[in-house]
Amino acid sequence: MANSTSSNRFPDDFLWGAATAAYQIEGAANEDGRGESIWDRFSHTPGKTLNGDTGDIACDHYHHWRDDIEVMRELGLQAYRFSVAWPRILPEGRGRVNEAGLAFYDQLVDGLLEAGITPWVTLYHWDLPQVLQDEGGWTNRATADAFAEYTEAITRRLGDRVKHWITLNEPWCSSFLSYHIGEHAPGHKSFEEALAAVHTLLLAHGQAVPIVRRNSPGAQVGITLNLSQVYPASDSSADQAAAVRYDGYFNRWFLDPLYGRGYPQDMLELYGDRVPAFEAADFDTIAAPTDFLGLNYYTPTFIHDNQDGGVLRVGSTRREGEYTAMDWLVYPEALYDQLLRVPRDYPTGPLYITENGAAYPDEPPADGRVRDPERANYYRQHLAAAQRAIAAGSPLKGYFAWSLMDNFEWAWGYTRRFGIIYVDYATQQRTIKDSGYMYRDVIAANAIDD
Repeated sequence: MANSTSSNRFPDDFLWGAATAAYQIEGAANEDGRGESIWDRFSHTPGKTLNGDTGDIACDHYHHWRDDIEVMRELGLQAYRFSVAWPRILPEGRGRVNEAGLAFYDQLVDGLLEAGITPWVTLYHWDLPQVLQDEGGWTNRATADAFAEYTEAITRRLGDRVKHWITLNEPWCSSFLSYHIGEHAPGHKSFEEALAAVHTLLLAHGQAVPIVRRNSPGAQVGITLNLSQVYPASDSSADQAAAVRYDGYFNRWFLDPLYGRGYPQDMLELYGDRVPAFEAADFDTIAAPTDFLGLNYYTPTFIHDNQDGGVLRVGSTRREGEYTAMDWLVYPEALYDQLLRVPRDYPTGPLYITENGAAYPDEPPADGRVRDPERANYYRQHLAAAQRAIAAGSPLKGYFAWSLMDNFEWAWGYTRRFGIIYVDYATQQRTIKDSGYMYRDVIAANAIDD
């Protein structure tokens, strides 16, 4: 148990939770009327995921949700962030609403509330209905209208009980990683498509916010971004300018329009005619007032000037240090910097860390224990950075560990484990890891170890 002192305590109203995403844990891909998502199609396409892994079964949370809530209770979680699978609610993307899909989330929300756990619902965590992708997906402006229809259906059903909503998770991933870099579904490789996807995603967010407010009176609504804390690789003016460009690409291209500034002018000039046409009124929609900003933090980026580095003319520099199984640098100082930089530059209101965690090559349980000291240390370091940021004035109000349990890690399949709960995929047995017990103690004390 953490020894609680005034110096290591979090604010009394600080919120402690853990997070998951529908396609990564639910399984039951073909049950109860669920439609096909882009991740079903992508993961079943040879060569797209490691070992050909799919989310068909995953953690089978669809059938084990009651057990999973019990484990959440054992950990002392105060909140649980999960996403709704759009294809479960509108199998054709729009139009017909699937009652069985709504009923599943009804049960889950009621079960959480009965356990004293606050549901935080993410509307979109990357599982776009495939039928919408066939019409252009996020490059098609009409997808924003379909998202509004989906938001209407799920918030009408859950809005009386769910009072914390996140519209989109990591739109950078749903756009650039998915339509330009091609590592995520649908796996396209067009910079122009990625820019079009960003715009539709932001429109979808802006259209969803007032729908949430109408159907969930008194609710808080926000968006989650995976911002990259960017540092120049050296003190040279070229590297500093490169870091500004990368910040514009990864961070400001999303933050500026969300907070009423439109797209950043320096990036518009850099991208030129690659930027899609848009309507001036779009930016009023995109800048719909929100109640909080969710931040997902894992690792920083060190950028150097590279004239052969594509549109941005940048390259990333590998630093000395500890790396996780994802080959991500462990650098908690960047979390501290981000928690101060973002609210300094934008009127975000309260911040929540909606994901933070690390993958390591965990061994299966031995004597009922999963020993993962690296992950426990990762959490300690980042929680300490978060605490320092609060002391320095950051409006951070809560923290969600990523992830509640090991799961389908997108293109990495089942080879990367992020959970504070170990999942044996063959038996669906859950085992709380040492890091999970450490997190339980932090929650109970509302403090980290000295």
